[in-house]
Amino acid sequence: MIDSSGADIDDHATVARHVARSIGEIRRSPVARVPVTALLLAGSPRVCGEDPGHVRLLGEQENTLPPIVVHRATMRVVDGAHRVRAALLRGLSHIGAQFFDGEENEVFVLSVALNAGHGLPLSRTDRTSAARYILTSHPFWSDRSVATVAGVSAATVARLRKGVAGATTGTRIGHDGRARPVNSTEGRARASELLRRDPTASLRQVARTAGISPATAADVRDRLLRGADPLPDRLRRAVESAERRTAHRSTEGTGAAVGDVLPSAEVLTQMAESLRRDPSLRLTESGREILRLLGVCTAAVRERRRNGTSAVPPHCLDPLAKLMRGYSEIWQSFAAEFEQAHRARTRDPVA
Repeated sequence: MIDSSGADIDDHATVARHVARSIGEIRRSPVARVPVTALLLAGSPRVCGEDPGHVRLLGEQENTLPPIVVHRATMRVVDGAHRVRAALLRGLSHIGAQFFDGEENEVFVLSVALNAGHGLPLSRTDRTSAARYILTSHPFWSDRSVATVAGVSAATVARLRKGVAGATTGTRIGHDGRARPVNSTEGRARASELLRRDPTASLRQVARTAGISPATAADVRDRLLRGADPLPDRLRRAVESAERRTAHRSTEGTGAAVGDVLPSAEVLTQMAESLRRDPSLRLTESGREILRLLGVCTAAVRERRRNGTSAVPPHCLDPLAKLMRGYSEIWQSFAAEFEQAHRARTRDPVA
């Protein structure tokens, strides 16, 4: 479909055409009957997994379930997880499927596109989470390309990109398929060095080596001839501002690992509310215990929004900080156990 390395063309219209072409090829392919136990349910774009109510609705219907989409190489369900669960509910051993023969790194993008087009719509939380994931798997895609697939605005993608490690790349792929720097600061610095070493060098060669346009290379040369800074004032100010922010962050010590990307408080609250409605948690004692613990966390989010540290006496700030950091480490160990269990189960075939 589309290369995540940035080697292929990547304007938003081209991405949409490639996705539509892949979907069209799948829809025209023959339907095969596959054993339900051979399928792998993993990597869903739905943050909280399948909706139990929708599964029951599909399971209670008597009509034949529409074919699902499966990645042939891994037998991973690309589209139709609810239908697989409904087939299990009906006691079926086989289900109709159409195959996708693309690369594994294309599966999630296709899954998002297919889920956005029919069936139970992806929630806003799902679409935002999908955009964040695509930014990590396809960092060279433009904001509009990611937005086209995920079903969010380009402005939302631009905001998410700032918080996703590795997504802010030095180049993006434009309408003509050529890679160009998002910020020309480094390119200008390289061009300046090249021109100082060889003032007679061709502008086209300098531009190619430095990764900038010939017009930018010409501007750098003109500035050097005038004895001026190769960076325009606005770029110089941006560089100095970024350096100040970096220095400030290095002295803060937030306690979070560099590059960690955490859901916002709004997203966490929505995830907690969705889990609170899940019967498999509400109707068991262990599930209710987990929901009670999550309720404490939700209350903590609300309290932070209302008061923050303003309501805490000064002498209590330090012991409270240590207490909360200690509790957070316990939660981190819980999270690690849940993630390990999730990976172990998703590696096994659907039972």
